[in-house]
Amino acid sequence: MTTGSVPDAEKAEFWGGAVSRTLVPVEVVPRAGRPFDGRLTAHRLGYVRISTLEADSVRVSRTAALIAGSPRAEPQVGVGVQVAGRAVLEQDGRRAEVPEGGLVLYDTARPYAVDYPERFRTHLFHLPRRLLGVPERELRQVAGTAVGPAEGCGPVLLPFLGTLATSAHAYPAPVGDRLAGSVADVVSTLVAQLAAVRAAEQPGARNGHLVRRVREHIDHHLCDPELSPESIARAHHVSVRYLHRLFEDEGVTVSRLVQRRRLDACARELGRRSRTAPTVSAIAQRWGFVNPTHFSRVFRAAYGVSPREWRELRAAEAG
Repeated sequence: MTTGSVPDAEKAEFWGGAVSRTLVPVEVVPRAGRPFDGRLTAHRLGYVRISTLEADSVRVSRTAALIAGSPRAEPQVGVGVQVAGRAVLEQDGRRAEVPEGGLVLYDTARPYAVDYPERFRTHLFHLPRRLLGVPERELRQVAGTAVGPAEGCGPVLLPFLGTLATSAHAYPAPVGDRLAGSVADVVSTLVAQLAAVRAAEQPGARNGHLVRRVREHIDHHLCDPELSPESIARAHHVSVRYLHRLFEDEGVTVSRLVQRRRLDACARELGRRSRTAPTVSAIAQRWGFVNPTHFSRVFRAAYGVSPREWRELRAAEAG
């Protein structure tokens, strides 16, 4: 989409409408005193939307009113990769200055605004928040955070996301579905890393370090049907009682955390389209659910639909 053939007075509104329809509803206010020029390209990889925006200086805002106007819209996590120009994103009281070559993380379920003080080009990745499997508390801690090209996992994430954005149109659907899972994994990793940095800066960081180790242990052993509070406590040389006390502040029990992470893994795999897709029972067993009936019941409780209905919905969205 380009504003090239649109009357000058309507260019900004036209471009803002295209962004709103492609990603989430936003307000667009041009900063330059000349006719606005903007372009947008968009692709889908499974449940991931990838959009490239190029435009003149502009302010893009997602207000509380716009969020309230779409109450059924599924919350998305966004990652912006700044290809050219600079960006300044504000969310939850944080101000993130994104240099050329950097990235920024944001949450579409809460208001935010992005200022582009000069002509810019950026890749935006949007994916359903609940498929990341990250705690809401952690996402709130890190939304509105920028990562430079040489910081943290930036040297790994930025080349991957940049290459994916420029080549997304070339992948067949089954490959795109697998790549969508990879994007979810790297964004989850980004959230975890940023949250770990924030936690290390807070009082009680020692306990926070143990909580992070336990979470990593759970993620590495989800496929083991014997994973339990008892086995986790033994692996970390603490009592089960102490383990439960650690997670009281997290607002979740250890057993519920294990179940939720397994359900998230199953949901991601069920959403991948493939000619040789495994059965629902096989996916459940792969992620530690030994009883198919129990799996179907807890999946419906978490996602509102059965595993088979979830797979059909994701296939319909991708197709």
